Amino acid sequence: MAEVATEQQILDGLAEIIDDIVGIDKSEVTPEKNFIDDLDIDSLSMVEIAVAAQDQFGVEIPDDELRNLKTVKDVVNFVQSNEAPAKS
Repeated sequence: MAEVATEQQILDGLAEIIDDIVGIDKSEVTPEKNFIDDLDIDSLSMVEIAVAAQDQFGVEIPDDELRNLKTVKDVVNFVQSNEAPAKS
């Protein structure tokens, strides 16, 4: 039975996704980083990241919500608040 992921687990998973999709080193992906300003991630890559995050964390990230997720911390918070604990 899986538990809801911790903030660090989500951050690590997100960093891995970002590294896979856009090649930004995991050490660069920190909570305060802005996807556009700091990490230079475009909207198309953000959609890819969102799809991968949905698959990895089992949360639905609607397109209108994706526009509001500006920083790495925003995505971590969104996943934490929308992730359902696995059913036993």
